[in-house]
Amino acid sequence: MTLIAGHRGARNLWAENSRTGFLNLRQMPVEAVEFDIHLDGAGEIVVIHDATLDRTTDHAGPVSALPAGAHRQVLLKDGHGDTIPTLADVLDIYKETPFELHIELKTDANALPYAGLEAKTIALVTALGIADRCVLTSFDLGVLQTLKTLAPHIRRLSSYDRKGADRDGVLVGLQKRLDLVDILAVEKSLLGAHWDIFAQHVPLERLGAWVTNTPADLEKWMSCGLRQITTDNPDVALAVRKALTV
Repeated sequence: MTLIAGHRGARNLWAENSRTGFLNLRQMPVEAVEFDIHLDGAGEIVVIHDATLDRTTDHAGPVSALPAGAHRQVLLKDGHGDTIPTLADVLDIYKETPFELHIELKTDANALPYAGLEAKTIALVTALGIADRCVLTSFDLGVLQTLKTLAPHIRRLSSYDRKGADRDGVLVGLQKRLDLVDILAVEKSLLGAHWDIFAQHVPLERLGAWVTNTPADLEKWMSCGLRQITTDNPDVALAVRKALTV
């Protein structure tokens, strides 16, 4: 059975990376939640997709400029009062569940890795006793290498898109990433365009597709027997998976 991961806490159903979304997704019979982390100006790990506040909140400027505690005053757009959660907040929501936690370590507004984000993330999930349910993810190969060095026992996932494939070549880029990670999650159009290459070189139990939202896309990729799909519409994904298993 293909695992379903709610992308950014199921952002088509609720405000992305919101406490409301995470709480609601927890009630759905999916297997995983995906979300993104940055460091604020005080070195706290906060959950937000972009390196800047502009798109998803009522504030502007880089996340890394937020002073201590300021994330509690930053309202999410369409979040009905939700503010930016911390990683600790989200882990608290899921710590007593069986969910896989797909935690994407982002880069800053200059596209540079945050100093110490890997170690802080590892320390927190280890302290909570949930490292075995975590999948630490990144587009950045340097971040993935650091994660592998610091915590080889915690699963890692590489997000692979056309930018990376164009830079390295599809096969070379694939091989670079497989050496660093347990799971390769490929942007759906890249996966479709080069399916023969991926199917030949990546075991299906290590392969995922993102972001699959329509019934047609969901049926296509679930029928291939991938390990996982990442979707903004877990409700649709659940219906498609149920239909495929009847």
